Amino acid sequence: MKTNSLKIAIIDNDDAIGGIYNQYFEENEAYELLGTYSSVQDLLSNFGRSHPDIIICEAMLNGISGIDGLEYFYRKNKNLKVLMMSQKNDFKLIKEAFKKGASGYLIKPITKDRLFNALDALNQHGVALELDVAKKIIDSFQTKSFDVFSKKENQIIDLLTQGFTYKMIADKLFVTPSAVNFHIQNIYVKLNVNSKSEALRKLKEMEMQQLNAA
Repeated sequence: MKTNSLKIAIIDNDDAIGGIYNQYFEENEAYELLGTYSSVQDLLSNFGRSHPDIIICEAMLNGISGIDGLEYFYRKNKNLKVLMMSQKNDFKLIKEAFKKGASGYLIKPITKDRLFNALDALNQHGVALELDVAKKIIDSFQTKSFDVFSKKENQIIDLLTQGFTYKMIADKLFVTPSAVNFHIQNIYVKLNVNSKSEALRKLKEMEMQQLNAA
């Protein structure tokens, strides 16, 4: 057993990867791998014997998901740090993980260097956020996106609310002004408005609702 090292428990539903984690931690003195588990329930049943400092957990699991598991982990130890991981770089999943108390988020597959960089960041700063995940979060605030509209309509809305004219939008998106006009009309129909000023006002209201719900 390593002395004065932080104890790590990993939950990963990929049975083939357990040996790789063992190799990663074999020669690292700062962290001790307590074990790899296939489910939240599996770790919880061993929690009294393991007492991890940090849990690295798959976000999407059978049974209790990793994200839902956060509540159970913190009941065991409110000072725990939990690093979520997933193959999906999906903002909704990332947002849900952080809302429920995750301290970091990694995109799989995870290399040895990325894993220990994240653990070091978590240990030193209390949070671990990789560049790709940080960019996804920043983009979500910079780009307006409403479920009721198509991807192209959302692109046009984003530019429209920045003050772009129809021609400027057409040039920016490499489409014709008539195509922009077609999408604008669809946007008006979905918003139940008849003018640009009405549309901008309605979009601002929707944006505020989204922020309040976040």
